[in-house]
Amino acid sequence: MPLLYTIIFISGGAILALELLASRIMTPYFGVSLYIWTGILSITLVSLALGYRAGGRFANGKPAPAGARLVQYYALLPALAAIAIVAACLVYPYLFPALAGWSLVLGAFAACLLLLFLPLVATSAMNPLLVAIFLQHSGRQAGDGGAGKVFFVSTIGSVAGVLITAFGLIPYISNFIATLVVALTLALLSLYLAAAPPLPLAARKPIAATAAAAALAAGLLMWQADAYTGRMSELNYGGDKWRVEASYGSLFGTVKILRNEADRDGRFRRIYFQDGLVQNSVDSNGKSLSFYTYALEALAYAYRPDMRSALVLGLGAGIVPTQLAARGVKTAVVEIDPVSRRVAQQFFGFDPARVATHQADARTFLRRCPQRYDVIVIDLFHGDGTPDYLVTREFFRDLRQCLAPRGVAVFNTFADLERPVSYAHFLATLQAELPHTVLYRPEWANAVHINSFVVASTDALPAPARVTLDYVPERHGDTLWAMLASPRQIDRQLLAGGKIVTDARNAAVHDTAMTQVIYRRAVVEALPKEFLLN
Repeated sequence: MPLLYTIIFISGGAILALELLASRIMTPYFGVSLYIWTGILSITLVSLALGYRAGGRFANGKPAPAGARLVQYYALLPALAAIAIVAACLVYPYLFPALAGWSLVLGAFAACLLLLFLPLVATSAMNPLLVAIFLQHSGRQAGDGGAGKVFFVSTIGSVAGVLITAFGLIPYISNFIATLVVALTLALLSLYLAAAPPLPLAARKPIAATAAAAALAAGLLMWQADAYTGRMSELNYGGDKWRVEASYGSLFGTVKILRNEADRDGRFRRIYFQDGLVQNSVDSNGKSLSFYTYALEALAYAYRPDMRSALVLGLGAGIVPTQLAARGVKTAVVEIDPVSRRVAQQFFGFDPARVATHQADARTFLRRCPQRYDVIVIDLFHGDGTPDYLVTREFFRDLRQCLAPRGVAVFNTFADLERPVSYAHFLATLQAELPHTVLYRPEWANAVHINSFVVASTDALPAPARVTLDYVPERHGDTLWAMLASPRQIDRQLLAGGKIVTDARNAAVHDTAMTQVIYRRAVVEALPKEFLLN
């Protein structure tokens, strides 16, 4: 009997492992909005409910199945779940881009069905079957028949599955491979039960054959994963050929370093790419090619030309803190993801010896802010925007407490002013704590959802000083200087419909989610599908 409990423990772990992996597989295609998580959670719960119901009906069929037949069902279900997972892995790299192009919300539900429905129905059906097996074996007719212990073991297994997946799989292998590891594990459970059943088992050979086929399919697809998906192949994008130079898994998304083919002079470009979004790009000399890095630095000096200390929230490739430190500013950076620091050092020239680096959540760091800063640069993104808890009034209140007298906060944001209500919530919340604000936005033809920069302070903002940056790339120079010369005051039009967001109440959640959905669709349509595959 201990073997049967071990099986239910491991299958319980597979349930939550699949749910966690599904969220990461889907993020590059569908984002991380409220609607996406609604799909994942609702499909998960529906699958579990139907699985429990199906397992109960199997166990209570008429005539009632014999013990050997119940054990047969129990032994076969992990192999069937494994087959469903392998089939999903064969399909999703090619189907998900089409689903995302069709509808991010409905497509996300369809994607959840593909990844989760059959495996979760099969593994959850094992719980009532095991209860029925124990009832027949023990002959007990009273009490819970062992149901409490079965569901306890299964649930503890789910906890173990989350921990093992988060800390043992995600940081070290791709989500595609990790999902196949789950499939292989389930197939091996069925194979072991068929080989050494603890109770009489009907149809051992068919179960063994099914399990062996599932294990073989999972193993072959793991072995040939890169060839099948093409994720490490050279790809055409933006008129150049690109390849994945390195890939890192972390608890905060998959980071890829993309590099294009060098020209005759050996020059190339490198991109910091995370979950479908370009975080930064540099040339072969390590010089930033991203407009926003120069905009943030220029705005910081425009409003605090005498800046002596700066705090940067969000490391990314480390370009902004590196530039500030190079000009003699005492700079600190806060970054929650250790992979960001590793990537910034290895590929983008970030030197932690010159910049004080804190691995922490930005919200937590600000709450215990060790000092006050002349300038705080906020460049915090995850998925398609800034996480909700980093745009609340309480966060901005903590931010205000970390600013020195005459200190300014410089925000890198994205705004779609054709659909301004989502941005109005951000501005209204910000002004509740930092009332003196001004908006800067580059003029890019046919661009709608673009980097928009906000300077904010508790004190009246001075007239911006003239800024000279002699290392701005030629293609960004005119746009940058034109933007600096055209500040936009935060007026009633920009604030129209804006509601203050707090930790306790977020009336902006649906407006924000819809903006993120629109932005993610544009991302999916613009990128090769191989770039999106984690």
